[in-house]
Amino acid sequence: MSSIVDTIFTKAEKAGASDVHIVVGSPVIFRIDGELEKQGKQKNTAAKVDQFIKSVLGPVQYKTFKEKKEIDASYNTASGARLRINCHYERGNMGLVARIIPTSIPTLSDIGLDDVEYLCNYEEGLILFTGPTGAGKTTSLASMIQHIAEEKGGHIVTLEDPIEFVFQSEKGLIRQRQFGSDFTSFPEALKRILRQDPDIIMIGEMRDLETIAAALTMAETGHLVFATLHTPNAVQTIDRIVDVFPPYQQSQIRTQLSLSLKAIIAQRLVPCSHGGRIAHREILVNNSAVSNIIRDGRTQELTSVIQTGRDAGMCTFAKHAKELYKNDTIDKETYEWVKDL
Repeated sequence: MSSIVDTIFTKAEKAGASDVHIVVGSPVIFRIDGELEKQGKQKNTAAKVDQFIKSVLGPVQYKTFKEKKEIDASYNTASGARLRINCHYERGNMGLVARIIPTSIPTLSDIGLDDVEYLCNYEEGLILFTGPTGAGKTTSLASMIQHIAEEKGGHIVTLEDPIEFVFQSEKGLIRQRQFGSDFTSFPEALKRILRQDPDIIMIGEMRDLETIAAALTMAETGHLVFATLHTPNAVQTIDRIVDVFPPYQQSQIRTQLSLSLKAIIAQRLVPCSHGGRIAHREILVNNSAVSNIIRDGRTQELTSVIQTGRDAGMCTFAKHAKELYKNDTIDKETYEWVKDL
């Protein structure tokens, strides 16, 4: 069965797929350029899906999956492809979704982040990448971490679920820790991380109050912290961070965030006129005006600040859409679709 697993995943990688879906009662499905494409007509049986998942997870993780009904994992094919795996149950049947991780980390230039390269030079603070699932947040974050590793070095510690891109550096030290095998709790790992002498900390996702609180504290205490959130734009990111705390703490959190935040890069993927997809972004950079708005709880005013903050490196979704259209990166139909989102 392992050869069948590798064959399917390798085929998906060669087809340029971002995801692979294994579902009972359906053929194997690839997501290519955002669209779901069935691979043939032969439908998977419950027994086939069970064997497929067992081969991907191995006996120990398979047992855990059977007990807990859900599990996140990673998988490497014999050819070197890496995948992020989620196994779950649906109407009593097992299912699997695999995200294909590119073997090489794109440069900031490759993904259009040249304009925010200066963020890599900060010694402390909080930098957030936000957007829906499948918006390329992890890839953008990995590009920035790899750039820092190559240009500055330092001690970089990551907490991931699971490890996706593997970073390399001749200048510094990189420790990549995977949830489940290297640590069992994000809040607990973040409590201990300060004793590991980090310069830069990467948190795969800020999931809960404890993780967000720890990230803010570390950003305040001389560390550069990178993280992701599943929020669609900068304004909702600020509100989400503050609202996760009880009311009596929210004033303190707004103050902490106003001082520690460096930038929020919100993005989603849209069709590229030359094929594939490209990131469409909104960028908020913290300055005195933004800091005051956050501290005073006037987040509804942030949109106008982003609109007028081009000189400070800010950009709205609408402005970026116009730039992509002007450069012939997206076509008119896509521009009309995304400019007012």
